[in-house]
Amino acid sequence: MTTPALQIARELAAKLEPRGAEIEAARRVPEDIVTELRRQGIFRLCIPQSLGGQEAPALETLRVIEEISRGDGSTGWVVMVGCTTALLAGYLDERFAKEIYASDPEVITAGATAPTGRARRVEGGIEVTGRWQWGSGCHHANWLVGGSLLVDEDGEVVLDPDGKPHHLLPLLSAEQVEILDTWYVHGMGGSGSTDFQVENAFVPEGRYLRFGVDAPRRNGLYRFPLLGFLGLGVCSISLGLARRAIDELVKLATVKVPTASTRHLANRGYVQSAVAEAEAGVRSARALLHEAVDDAWQTASTGSPLTLDHRLSLRLATTNASRQAAHAVDLMYNAAGGTSVYDRHPLSRIFRDMHVATQHIMVGPPTYELVGRILLGLETDTNQL
Repeated sequence: MTTPALQIARELAAKLEPRGAEIEAARRVPEDIVTELRRQGIFRLCIPQSLGGQEAPALETLRVIEEISRGDGSTGWVVMVGCTTALLAGYLDERFAKEIYASDPEVITAGATAPTGRARRVEGGIEVTGRWQWGSGCHHANWLVGGSLLVDEDGEVVLDPDGKPHHLLPLLSAEQVEILDTWYVHGMGGSGSTDFQVENAFVPEGRYLRFGVDAPRRNGLYRFPLLGFLGLGVCSISLGLARRAIDELVKLATVKVPTASTRHLANRGYVQSAVAEAEAGVRSARALLHEAVDDAWQTASTGSPLTLDHRLSLRLATTNASRQAAHAVDLMYNAAGGTSVYDRHPLSRIFRDMHVATQHIMVGPPTYELVGRILLGLETDTNQL
């Protein structure tokens, strides 16, 4: 079923396709595109309805991310980060949830959950100092997450009774953050995923979460694991890139006549096999992903927590979708021959973008190992799911 948000995403994707090289060269998504994404409500998909958001079903948000990524991977990445960090609205103290997500209908959140910052308790809240990588979309964000470990007055990490550090997710206002110029990469160049830092930034009590400890205050979408939903967003980008790669190869194959040949590329058997294999891989991976998300949604929408089986299925489907999408892109890149090495052809950028997406920690090879350990009945830290 095509929802209004999905229709908007498809229309936006068509506008993005001819601007890929421009976005990559700019090293961030241009402001006119960000403005349209804001005004079309794309960044409000994961914000609760009570705060003026859409609170869309999980699968709808993932399909929107996939469609926009088909138009441009970097823009899809910025949308994914904006949507997944907005899940924090379902956890925050109501006062700050309203301040951040309800006061501005075009708000964008971004940031990094990895705890490379340090936070110490002060009167009324915490004081955060740190530097973070992977600040995708930080140039456009009103608020940024800066994952931090709680430390004492001597700078030593504070441990809970189980011997684990306190991993906090404070939300920092854009005014508190210094954006650094570090994003020089070979793929996802337009995502603006540069470093950012703060020094002694005050965050009041209630404007941060205790990751893995604080439970969601709302049901449905907010019952999905925070990092798990991030992984779902990453693999949805990959599926969008793979779909675009197949489309581009099909277009090329009907007009390109390879050197020393008199027939179009489409007449070559290995190209036909590559297209069929890529199509099967992407469709089957997408089907498994949607099945896992639908199954989890049936439970989450009732307010019940997801079971270990749900989280296992989501992680397996996430990694599989990423890997199958990357394989499909590789098949299309190779089938295109020398054409795909030129920056002027979209397959070149899609190939680079895809092989940055596969490096994300939530879809890397170790995630298969995690699932395999559980399936084999081995002792495993299931909090990683």
